[in-house]
Amino acid sequence: MTALAEQGLAEQVLAAARAAGLTIATAESCTGGLVAGALTDIAGSSDVVERGFVTYSNTAKREMLGVKVETLEAHGAVSEEVAREMALGVLAHAPVDLAVSITGIAGPGGSEHKPEGRVCFGIARKNGSCRVETVEFGPRGRANVRQASVAHALRLLMSAI
Repeated sequence: MTALAEQGLAEQVLAAARAAGLTIATAESCTGGLVAGALTDIAGSSDVVERGFVTYSNTAKREMLGVKVETLEAHGAVSEEVAREMALGVLAHAPVDLAVSITGIAGPGGSEHKPEGRVCFGIARKNGSCRVETVEFGPRGRANVRQASVAHALRLLMSAI
């Protein structure tokens, strides 16, 4: 996705959230705040975007979002279980209606069980609903995996609105 297309998608998310009266926060690991950055690059986004959590380390995931040690130990940071706890943790720690979470392996590297390009997403609503999914972007390079993850997160937000 080009920067212009990403900006257009971010603008659509903001407009749809505004029209629905929804506020948004993000929890990001492998994207390091790029989703919040894409949204806040748009002037006037502060009426929709409340905050972003960059929880790159497991310690940050635990301390800032309440991700359980047991979940991290049982499933690893790159898992749908952790993505779920991250998204729900946003709702527990921020006064928002909608949360998106991202945790993955942007690369380089990975393993046989968790390859480069595997990214887990969570999308949670204030009503307690939460959906998670894993996308295999493949070993396309760190920058490309991160950008593809941002675009996917924006599409998830749009679909949840």
